[in-house]
Parts: sequence; structure tokens; C-alpha cells
Amino acid sequence: MDSLEIIKTAEKKVKARMACADEVAYANQVKVLEAFQKNQVSARHFNGTTGYGYGDDGRDVLGQVYADVFKAEAGICSPHMLSGTHALTVALFGLLRPGERILFASGMPYDTLRGVVFGEGNGSLKDFGVSSTLADLTSCGKMDKAAIQEALALNPDISMVYIQRSRGYELRNAFSCDEIGEVCSFVRSLGFAGCIFVDNCYGEFVEEKEPTEVGADIAVGSLIKNPGGGIAQTGAYICGKSAYIEKIGQRLVAPSVGLEVGSFEPGYRNFYEGLFLAPHVTAQALKISVLISCVMQSLGYKCYPDWDTEPHDITRAIEFGNAQAMVTFIREIQYASPVDSYVTCEPWDMPGYDDKIIMAAGTFVSGASIELSADGPVKPPYIAYFQGGLTYEHGRYALKRILDSLLTEDA
Repeated sequence: MDSLEIIKTAEKKVKARMACADEVAYANQVKVLEAFQKNQVSARHFNGTTGYGYGDDGRDVLGQVYADVFKAEAGICSPHMLSGTHALTVALFGLLRPGERILFASGMPYDTLRGVVFGEGNGSLKDFGVSSTLADLTSCGKMDKAAIQEALALNPDISMVYIQRSRGYELRNAFSCDEIGEVCSFVRSLGFAGCIFVDNCYGEFVEEKEPTEVGADIAVGSLIKNPGGGIAQTGAYICGKSAYIEKIGQRLVAPSVGLEVGSFEPGYRNFYEGLFLAPHVTAQALKISVLISCVMQSLGYKCYPDWDTEPHDITRAIEFGNAQAMVTFIREIQYASPVDSYVTCEPWDMPGYDDKIIMAAGTFVSGASIELSADGPVKPPYIAYFQGGLTYEHGRYALKRILDSLLTEDA
């Protein structure tokens, strides 16, 4: 069977899962549209400002639209937050004070956040007197309620419970909003009155609810992932309770002015339009992910999650077992890209990571993981972390190239 026949066979198999993605996209499109209508978004909100940015309606309304989409009290959506890690850092430094402690309820946080939390001499939270405690996951990759309860009992200085929704470079499935909501309810039942904080990167619009609808106080994510819809060229959002958003705003700007200032001369159209497109684009990415998982599993590779398991973010981990197959997969993603398709990816020492990383990202927006991309640390068991895709057709084309190369190597 040639590569195209393998793909067509898989497409018949995954029809029900594809239909689920379409239903979720419709529900989220309605949610986004109603937020636009409620806030009376008009062309004037796309205009930029300069200088201090007093009275910047585009900035202020964009934050409120995000808040309404996430069913939160308030929101910040800013091009001045440069990545998901930057937004997480701003939020953490805005909320935490010396002598307080974070409980990481979902185990070790993502690589680039570790220096922010545990670093020494680099201006980290640890340097500023904020401590941290890890609650390891269960053997099944789930949040461990007993470990969380024990940590809260032993550390009365815990003021924040932190949940990372996506897997990062760990071999576990992303957490669903139901799972996040269950943990939120559990920690509240123990008397915890602090902030429940969710790193929502890669999870936006994958389900019909967001973490702030199920008990989280704060949700944070990057606009060059799901919520930017492939249109936003930079930026991030933070949504949640007004009191927390106000504190974070004091850190994003300055304690004396908060969110009253902040200009962006190029204007906000791409941020509004990207959010409007985000439910559909996220569904495209999910469909590509499901198809690739089904095909790769048919060839004997392990995928996390399994193709027929409901996904809770747009990432898919594919275990190759050898470096050559992993590198081939990632290189073919690059060769199939619309930008820099001539580039051959090589593993390299990337800032913020402990191992050599190979990354394919032939994207219109540099590093945008809502666009077709893949990466991973080149170490056993040689796992490629795949995500994104603005159109299903592009993902299908890339998959054919991957199959042609892998089948040739195996011949």
C-alpha cells in the first residue's frame, strides 16, 4: 500500500473524531462571536496608539473580549508579552510575594519555566524568596490528590496551586478541563483560599470550556498558539479574577499606573481577527493531529494520546525508539512548510532546554506552534512532539511526505 492509500484508509477510520472537532469548533465560534458582539467591537478598536496610550480603547476592549470568551471577570491581551513563558512570568511575579510558596500540582513545569522558578542568581522567583513544592503525578500521569493534600498540609505558606495543562516534554496526556475542575474543587474542599493558576498553552478551544469556567482563578496562554488563530504575530493573554488581574497589571506595566497605559502603534486588528478565527484553526490542527496519530499507529509507532482518545490540547507525542526516524519525521515537517522549506533541521543547544533540541517550524510567524511544527529533545526514547497546522490540507500533504521518507528508509 502506498502512502496516499494509507492516509485514505486512516481518514475513513477517524471520521467520528473529526466530527467531534467540528462540533467543538462551532460551540467555541459562538462563544467568541457573542463576546465580540457584547463588547460592540468596531473598526475603531483596530487602531493603534502611541506614547502612553491613555484611552486606548482597542487595548482595553480586547482584554475584555478575552475575559468574556474565557468566562472570566477580567483579562489582559498584550503584544508586550512576548511568549507564553513571558506571560507566565509576568503573572507569577505579579501575584507572588517573598515568603510565599507555589505548589506545582501537575509535577515538574515546562523546561523554559524552570529557570523562572528554580534558577539561582538570574532574578528567578527563588532569588526573590518564593519557594516551590512539587506534587508528583501518579503512575498513570494524573494529578495525585493525596500528594496535593499532603503538600498543602505540610506547607501552610502555599499561596498558589499551579497546573500545567499541556504535557510539555513529558509522556502524559494533557489534562482536560474536567480534570482541572475536579482538582480545583478538591483543593477548595481542603480549605485552600489562594490562587489556582493554569498554564493553558496549547489547550484553548480544544474543548467547549476553559479552565476559568471550572474553578481556576487565572489562565495564561500565548497568542502564537491556539488563540492567535495563526494571525497574531506576537503577544499573550491572561484572564481571571479582577483582583488578580489588577495585581498582574501592576507588574506588566508599573505599580503606579497598572493597566491605564500601554500603547501599540501598529494596531490590534490581527489580535481581534486571530481570536475570531481561533476556534476554526484549532479544529484544523486537531484534525491533522488525529490523522497523523492514526497513520503513525498503523505503522507501529506509539502515540500519546491514542488517535481515538479525546484530545485536550493540540500536541501529539510520537515515540520512535530511534533517533533517525525521529529526525526524519521532524525534517519532513520542515521540508513540507511554506516558509524555509529548503532548510534541513539539526539538533542544537537551545536556550532554556537541558538537551539538544531539533525543531521544525517553517512558519509565517516565527516559532508559532499553531502552525504546522514539530520538535523534541534528541534523547531516548526519541519522541517528536507534533502540533499545529492552519489547514487540514497542509497537514495531509506533510503526512504524505513523512510516509514516503519513512517507508523508503524501512525498505
